[in-house]
Amino acid sequence: MLQHIHIHHFAIVDELALDFQGGMTVLTGETGAGKSILLDALGLALGDRAESGIIRTHDGRAEVSAEFDISALPTVLDWLSEHELDDDGQCLIRRTLSRDGRSKGYINGRPVPMHSLRELGEQLVDIHGQHAHQSLLKREVQRQALDAFASSHDKKYAGLLHNTAQCFQQWQQLNTELARLQASREQRDDRLELLQYQVEELRALNLAADELVELESEHARLANLNQLREGSENILAGLSNEQSGSLVDGLDHLSAELSQLQVTDPTLNNASEALQGAAIQAREAAGELRDYLDNLSLDPERLQAVDERLALIHELARKHRLPPAELPSLLEQQENELSHLQNASVQLDEVAAAVSTAEKDYHASAKKLGGARQRAAKKFAKAVTDNMHQLGMPHGVFEITLEPLEVFTIHGLERVEFCVTTNPGQPIQPLAKVASGGELARISLAIQVIAAGSGKIPTLIFDEVDVGIGGGIAEVVGRLLRNLSEQRQVLCVTHQPQVASLAHQHLHVSKHVNKQQQETVTDVSPISEQARVDEIARMLGGLEITEQTLSHAREMIERGQQALS
Repeated sequence: MLQHIHIHHFAIVDELALDFQGGMTVLTGETGAGKSILLDALGLALGDRAESGIIRTHDGRAEVSAEFDISALPTVLDWLSEHELDDDGQCLIRRTLSRDGRSKGYINGRPVPMHSLRELGEQLVDIHGQHAHQSLLKREVQRQALDAFASSHDKKYAGLLHNTAQCFQQWQQLNTELARLQASREQRDDRLELLQYQVEELRALNLAADELVELESEHARLANLNQLREGSENILAGLSNEQSGSLVDGLDHLSAELSQLQVTDPTLNNASEALQGAAIQAREAAGELRDYLDNLSLDPERLQAVDERLALIHELARKHRLPPAELPSLLEQQENELSHLQNASVQLDEVAAAVSTAEKDYHASAKKLGGARQRAAKKFAKAVTDNMHQLGMPHGVFEITLEPLEVFTIHGLERVEFCVTTNPGQPIQPLAKVASGGELARISLAIQVIAAGSGKIPTLIFDEVDVGIGGGIAEVVGRLLRNLSEQRQVLCVTHQPQVASLAHQHLHVSKHVNKQQQETVTDVSPISEQARVDEIARMLGGLEITEQTLSHAREMIERGQQALS
């Protein structure tokens, strides 16, 4: 609930600090005293749009701060934590506005954008009347009010809401996946056809990992067979030509001579052994060449086969724009992708079936919710209509229409709309179209009283809900507000003594001229018991306050206190 507000240089308020109690608080004062300034300032703190003209004359900046007790508001505590604005359970909202139009907002001392102030403010305060926070005109708020009422009167209702939301989320998730799969189906089919062809082509090639190296080596040998034969024969002739003397014979002869010298000088042992080894290796090389030449034969058919095989490999490599050696790994990649796409087709069918099942589950749950919501709407409408009658609208009728929706929503298959008529012969129409400002405030009061047991917003503010009423109806308004304040904090700007006499806390709004600065200043302050009697007497009417009027005022306050006890 609202605990404290501090206003600095706002409109005709110079400096104002107020503490608030729980229960019902009324603000009263002479016409034109500025009773709505407090509400305007609070609205500014909660993110309302504002112009620099609201800054007090001769001052450069206006500032409003509001402190709330949120210890019993887990959703607000969670919101602050989620936005990293929590501060040991504190909730201090501050807004500043400069003469140049710059505006800044703070939550627990941290700067925040205006939408954060509004988002938090909507969870803390609901202002009814001819002001910006007429939340009951929003269909979403109307649905929330009906669902809250239904949940408090039907133990199964909250479960229906939860189950419908879960079914919707399941359907939405599956439907999103199905849409994704369907959107890419045409592209996937084209890709699947291409991959099937390419994989078949690569599988037909059947290129082994080391085959390319072996083929290139074989092709080089077959293509240069004559050169290899001629060269090998020349080398063999040099090594072992018997007619002209061979290299092998020469090495043997030289080795024999060195062996004789070695007898005379043993230090030639190493040279002799090396020369002997050279003769042996030359003889072995000649043998290897003879074997090589014996096995070296021209095979044009094999050369043609290798040529064709290499040409096919290089053609596919050019087609896929990669080195020939990477074709085996390409085949593996494409086989994996092909398998994935083939499975995706199966997955598409599975997801489509799952979506169909999820649709049936959602329809079943939403249908149950719709039936329970329809029953609750009738009870809620009757209770609000009864309250409207008590609030000076004897011909008023309140109804709730549930319009079927063509699309799925997380809240079910109906759109909730509050409808009303306040005069005989007028058709039922949406609340926003037929209710005047004063009527809207009273209808909102009638609704809030019914929904109070299940409402979540802790502070309700009613700005002149008693416009156009008096006498017994005003007392009914006061009692309804008092009843509402047993569960929520209620602040009310009123002109009616019947309403003011029932309050737990009475704030008086006054206006005077600052003689030093020659400026009009509004002040708001709690009043003493005697001052309250005088204020109620003033509200009872008459230019002259008689003892009889004062006695009547005291009686009204006493009766109000007895009712509150």
